[in-house]
Amino acid sequence: MRAPSPGPRDRSTVRVVAPWVRTRLRTAPGAAAAMAVLVVFTAYLAAAFPRSVDAYETNGLRHDISTAIAAESVLEVSAAASGPGVPQAGREETLRGAWVEQAQREITRSLRAPVRADEGGSAYGVRTSEPVEGTDPSLPAPDSLPPMFTLAAQADLDRHSTLREGRLPRADGAVTARTGEVEAAVTAETARSLRLKVGSVVHVPGVDRDELGVRITGIVAPRDPDNSYWAVETTLGSPALVTKPTNDRPQPRYWRASLLLAPDAAPVLLGTTGEPQLYWRIAPDAKALTARDAPLLASRIASLENGPELAELRTDVVGSAAVVATGLDEIVAAHRSMRAAIAPVVTVAALGIGAVAAVVLVMAGGLSAARRQAELALLRSRGGSSLGIGGRLLAETAVIAVPAAAVGLLLAVLTVPEARLLPAVAAAGGAALLACAALPVRAVVRHRRPRPHGGREDLVRARPSRRRTMAELTLLALAIGAVFALRRRGAGGAGGAGEVGGAGEADGLADVDYLVSSAPVLVGLIAALVLVRLYPLPLRVAGRPAGRLRGAVGFLSLARAGRASSSGALPLLALLIALTTAAFGGSVLAGIDGARERAAVLATGADARIGAVGSSPVLPDGLAGAVRDSAGVGDVTAVRVEYGVPLPSDTKGFRTALGVTMIGVEPRAYARLARQTGLGEFSADELTAVGGGGVRDGGSDPGRVLPAIASPAVAERLGDQPRDIQSAAGDFKVRVVGTHTNTPASPGGDYLLVNAADLTQRAPTTLLVSGAKLDGGALRRTVAGFDETSSGAGFTVRLRTEERKAFVNTPMQEGAERIYSAAIAAGAGYALLALLLSLSQTAPERVTLLARLRTMGLTTRQGRQLLGLEVLPQALLAAVGGAFVGWATIVLLAPGVDLVRLALTATSDVPLDGAPLRADPWSLVLPAVGVLGLAAAVSVVQAWWAGRQGSVNELRAGDSR
Repeated sequence: MRAPSPGPRDRSTVRVVAPWVRTRLRTAPGAAAAMAVLVVFTAYLAAAFPRSVDAYETNGLRHDISTAIAAESVLEVSAAASGPGVPQAGREETLRGAWVEQAQREITRSLRAPVRADEGGSAYGVRTSEPVEGTDPSLPAPDSLPPMFTLAAQADLDRHSTLREGRLPRADGAVTARTGEVEAAVTAETARSLRLKVGSVVHVPGVDRDELGVRITGIVAPRDPDNSYWAVETTLGSPALVTKPTNDRPQPRYWRASLLLAPDAAPVLLGTTGEPQLYWRIAPDAKALTARDAPLLASRIASLENGPELAELRTDVVGSAAVVATGLDEIVAAHRSMRAAIAPVVTVAALGIGAVAAVVLVMAGGLSAARRQAELALLRSRGGSSLGIGGRLLAETAVIAVPAAAVGLLLAVLTVPEARLLPAVAAAGGAALLACAALPVRAVVRHRRPRPHGGREDLVRARPSRRRTMAELTLLALAIGAVFALRRRGAGGAGGAGEVGGAGEADGLADVDYLVSSAPVLVGLIAALVLVRLYPLPLRVAGRPAGRLRGAVGFLSLARAGRASSSGALPLLALLIALTTAAFGGSVLAGIDGARERAAVLATGADARIGAVGSSPVLPDGLAGAVRDSAGVGDVTAVRVEYGVPLPSDTKGFRTALGVTMIGVEPRAYARLARQTGLGEFSADELTAVGGGGVRDGGSDPGRVLPAIASPAVAERLGDQPRDIQSAAGDFKVRVVGTHTNTPASPGGDYLLVNAADLTQRAPTTLLVSGAKLDGGALRRTVAGFDETSSGAGFTVRLRTEERKAFVNTPMQEGAERIYSAAIAAGAGYALLALLLSLSQTAPERVTLLARLRTMGLTTRQGRQLLGLEVLPQALLAAVGGAFVGWATIVLLAPGVDLVRLALTATSDVPLDGAPLRADPWSLVLPAVGVLGLAAAVSVVQAWWAGRQGSVNELRAGDSR
């Protein structure tokens, strides 16, 4: 049976118009897919940047705390064991293990986030704050000085050590200050160095009692010597030979070691001369810390050291004598200082790539609007409202952009974990919003009123409006202000990234001056606008003589270039900002590498440094010759280095406490080395020998006046008159004839450089070795052969290449470099995309033009030449302009950027006085050449594709192209 036909009411409900969005997506699926890929990539970069910054800042804080010296990172709460008015029994009770352990639990509970305790690394107990003397004659006593011991009743010895021999100490019965003997354990290193074994008894002096006997019952080995349980007080695990400060040379030495008592044996320390002290060493747990915790962590530490939380500890737990000491505040301050120094430099890269990405998204919307110009003009002429058309275009774009941005955000979250989500969501949302708005805004502005068909938009004939002129002048003022501000106060903003005080309140990207960091983008923007204004001039000049030539290709290419759309400022802007960002980023990476190379040279003074150590640091005869014959050695400079030479009293009667480094050299060889290394280059004639070899009548001649080169501080101290110098190399007078900040034998320090021929004792102590291909293994084998035959002296070999490898990246530095590398790669990708979008906008017109010209006799080769020469002016403008703008931007911004904190860690002892930003030629030239190569490649591909199409397909009747 046939179904009944719908009546009039039923027909009115039938949907006869296909949905706009679905129809448009089905009409151009390729364009929709390309737009989705672009939005995914852009949203991913936008979301990954804040998460990457969060991640490397967090990892940097954890790394700084976890790798710091244990003695600096722990929170140590201490209190004297004896106090006025406390009975002896009460003092003994507070030293027993149960009371100390209970106090440890209460201290740990009282800590407020983000300060958290690492139970596995914390230690607590009672120790003698002053070392006590071991009186047994059987103990080793170098230089006739008896060993000094720290008696420590530290808890949890069984958890942190492995028993090698005997048993762990116990406290049988109630130990008091009058107990005659207690048990202790020592580590294997202590037993070996102090000649102790199980059953040995060490006697220490007592107070108002006989000597205390400490019987060794066990020998243990630390399970983790780097754990703060052992590392805070190093003598707990291994003894040390220390020198006693005296005027004797050499200074006498004695042993410092520790005896590990049972926790309940601590009351016996009250009867010794060691002034017992309770201590709780809280190792910080950095696993849960984030970079956002740094300000609060610094505040909590300050409160613990001298604030309300210290008052609570004294009142509720330890007592009024409690003291909190830690170096954790300095670690956090150094982290925040580096973070404040790195953030502005990283922001420059982020803003540059963000600007390029924004321009490319706008270009993509503009290309879509241009391709659909006839369609939109028809809708507008048929009565379509601007808002209605814009709304439909917004919905059409949102269907693509919003899911794509969500995918990009998801990828960023998956690839960059452990970071905040909200900034990434905001960044990805901004990318989606721009992608959604580009097409409808461009279409609405362009078709706000019906336009006649067929109007030309020649770049040569375009005349800037007053609005455009005012906008360009406003941007010029912003760029000048940003560059001026950056040159005055640096990239770190008002506080100054390099100042400790300013960095103390910094909070990463939150305190970055974004106007200053956007200076490269603003300079590139102004340059693009200026170049677009100047671009028609050479075309007009070149067009006239080209028209008189016999061939048509040159004239046609210039004519085509002149008839380019006047909206060509966007592609040029994208290319300029991409090239500027690539040049800036490449120069930053090259500057970091150069700073580390410079620091390695400062650490060694040459490609290799060989020095003697010991009581008589003099190199043996023949070592210099043997090193010179070693593989890869180019030159060897022998110098005599004497440290701690006192300077004469100045007019105020003061003397330099530590003295300066005096260096005796052979002037010509040393001047050559200084020139090669760039450390204090001087003329060898400045150190002309005075003659006599420094000896008169068989003894030193103190009346000689030696020419000397000095560091600025030493030169200021000595003045311009001859001054007396007394040293192991002889007594003489010096007159400063030159001043240099650095010198190879003592880079970064205060020094006095003289001719070795004028010294009484001129035997070299150091060899400075040069060679482009040094073989470190062969060099060490050569030195080792002399080390075996030398008596009392050893030798150290330091290679510049090894020092360079030692400058490893911290997580913050590695993260910043990774962002810059990603910025350069992303800039190259966006530059390629901008070039493709620019050429794609006029691709149909080019193909049609070639088809028409072929009907007039144009050959395939001439067609390729035409397309290549047509693209050449704009590509050449972008390449040359980008290289110039990149160079100018670096020159303008260099005084405000210092790369020291990106190159070296805050704890580095290398005296690198600065690492200014300099233009890297490769970073300027390679991207520019790449733009020209890409433009040529695209034109070749277009010519090839046009050759595959038949003229019939392109030359259709009624086609307005």
